[in-house]
Amino acid sequence: MKDELRYHCNSCNISFSVTVGTIFHKTKLDLQKWFLAISIVLNARKGISARQLARDIGVTKDTAWFMLMRVRKAMMEYGDLLEGIIEADETYVGGKNKNKHNSDKTKGGQGRSTKDKTPVFGILERKGKVRAQKVRNVQSKTLQSIINRSVQVGSTIMTDEWGSYHGLSKKYKHFVVNHGTGQYVNGTAHTNSIENFWSLLKRGIMGQYHHVTEKHLNSYINEFCFRYNKRDDEDIFETLVLKAVTI
Repeated sequence: MKDELRYHCNSCNISFSVTVGTIFHKTKLDLQKWFLAISIVLNARKGISARQLARDIGVTKDTAWFMLMRVRKAMMEYGDLLEGIIEADETYVGGKNKNKHNSDKTKGGQGRSTKDKTPVFGILERKGKVRAQKVRNVQSKTLQSIINRSVQVGSTIMTDEWGSYHGLSKKYKHFVVNHGTGQYVNGTAHTNSIENFWSLLKRGIMGQYHHVTEKHLNSYINEFCFRYNKRDDEDIFETLVLKAVTI
C-alpha cells in the first residue's frame, strides 16, 4: 500500500507497517528519536535514567522508560559456549542494612540473606564476554547448572571458596581464591574481573536508577552485559539496531 507506506495481508485482511517484529512496533515516535535514544544508552557507561533520557530527547518520563525497556530487550544476547579462563561469582543487588534507618532495617537481612536482596550470578570469559542473570538462590544445583550450560567442558574456572562451587573439578580445571582469609590472588587465579563488572553494575543501579525491581532486574543486567561485551566494537550502534529489528 504505497500511499500509506504499509503492507496488506490478503489472507487475514490486515495492514501492517515495516516495524512489525521490531522494538519499534506500534511506536508513535519518529525513528530519529529512537536512534538518538539508542546512541545515548550505548554511550552511558553507568546507564541513564528515564528522567534524564526524557529531558535529552524531549519525551515524557513514561515514554522514555518504555523506550529504555525496549532497547534493553534488544540487548539480550545468546551465544556460543564460553571457554578458556572463566571467572564465576555471585553477588547481591539491593539495599544494605547498614545504610538504612533503624526503623527500615530488615531483621536477618545482612550477608547472603535474600530477604531484601536479589542474588545475581555471573560468568566472565577473560578478554571476552560476560553473562549474568538473577537467580533463585546460590545453591550448588542452581549455579553449576548455569555453568554447565554456558561453559565449554575442560575450561579453567576460577571462583571464591563458596561451597556451591565444590565439584566443578569433575568437568573443569577449578582454581579457588579464599576471600575469607584475605586471599584475593592465588598465582594466576583471581575473580577480580567479574568483581569489577559487579562494581560497574551496582554503581549504575545505585547512581542512576536508585532502585530496580526484581521483576525487571534481568533487563538492566542485559544492558550492562551488552555494553561490556561490545566495548571494543566500533560498529556497536549498527550492531544494536540490527538486533532491534530482528528480535
